[in-house]
Amino acid sequence: MKHLLCSCALVALSGAAFAETTVDSCNRTVTFDTVPTAAVSNDVNLTEMMLVLGLADHMVGYTGISGWKTLDEEMRAGVKELPELSAKYPTKEVLLGADADFYFAGWNYGMKVGGEVTPETLEPFGINVYELTESCVHIADKPKVSMEDMYNDIANLGRIFDVEDKASALIDGYKADLAAFSADLNTQGTAPRVFVYDSGEESPFTAGRYAMPTALIEAAGGKNIMDDFEKSWATVTWEEVVERNPEVIVIVNYGSVTAEEKRAFMLNNPAFASLDAVKNDRFVTLEYVEATPGPRNIQAIKTLASAFWPQPVN
Repeated sequence: MKHLLCSCALVALSGAAFAETTVDSCNRTVTFDTVPTAAVSNDVNLTEMMLVLGLADHMVGYTGISGWKTLDEEMRAGVKELPELSAKYPTKEVLLGADADFYFAGWNYGMKVGGEVTPETLEPFGINVYELTESCVHIADKPKVSMEDMYNDIANLGRIFDVEDKASALIDGYKADLAAFSADLNTQGTAPRVFVYDSGEESPFTAGRYAMPTALIEAAGGKNIMDDFEKSWATVTWEEVVERNPEVIVIVNYGSVTAEEKRAFMLNNPAFASLDAVKNDRFVTLEYVEATPGPRNIQAIKTLASAFWPQPVN
């Protein structure tokens, strides 16, 4: 009897090492009884969250990058030999063909509401989905975007992949870096009015109240002129932009139209000649991977702050 009791105790101890982990993902609760070993991430920023946590060995590939963006050298080094399974959004067959057991994506970051690839359509095939926090506004109510959205994703990935200590250390490091930078930031006067120009000539695609650039702009001491726009990434009218008269324009750089071409379009269009940002040629560029939730957000805040609060030349 004593021997049997000892064996049971060992089994219990062994089981404790693989305890279930439950995380909130948008309006769902997702339970993981094992650490995923065949994960797929969509988009460059979500993939970088996986890589910064050292999870490449748990991945079978990534999707949704080369169809819109190019990988810089740092990113190429990170993905190493991982294949890109789909240049744009993956189909269900792509994920099944990779024998994926986990998909890290978001709404309009690899999934569409009512589309073929959703948490519900993948569940019968044993593929758990964790949704990017910023994107949850497409399917549920959520607070205004903040840096906590990005921290939340890093923390939840840490729990899912049993690297909580590493995730906590990263988050603490980001917060400490940002706090030290903010303490030294020499802001003067009123927060500059800022417009995010993602794309579009007839109508601009921009960042509203729930898109990450709003949090980045505020952390850098500015004010997104579309802060009251109850959307994430969406289209507005040029009339609204002109009426709100931004003092700084943030260009998101990706795709076939370069940041310089977007800047030239605004500088050379008479309709924008009255904008303070155009009159004073105050443009700042963020790479797509900096403007969306991910490890490069802290550097993005520093880049924005330098443009918002230029230091006088001695």
